[in-house]
Amino acid sequence: MSKVTFSTDGFVVDAEIVGAAFDIPPADVPAKLRSGKITSRCETGVDDDAGRWRLTFYSGGRALRLVVDETGAILSRSKFPTKAPTTDH
Repeated sequence: MSKVTFSTDGFVVDAEIVGAAFDIPPADVPAKLRSGKITSRCETGVDDDAGRWRLTFYSGGRALRLVVDETGAILSRSKFPTKAPTTDH
């Protein structure tokens, strides 16, 4: 899978894409997502960005950001240092 797909649960991103960004084996990605060692955020584009989504994955002080369109094609990809996002409980 070279692009992002949509499912009833949201977006599905190939573990190879996420694993490569964080220098971890793709097989380890699902467990790290379940345990919270990798977290993610999805933002829906508005106005000029309508029809696009920004998917950001966080792990170990680093982030992977993918911008995808309605077909799941990756329009842009970037990696950068960051802190994990805070969540309100």
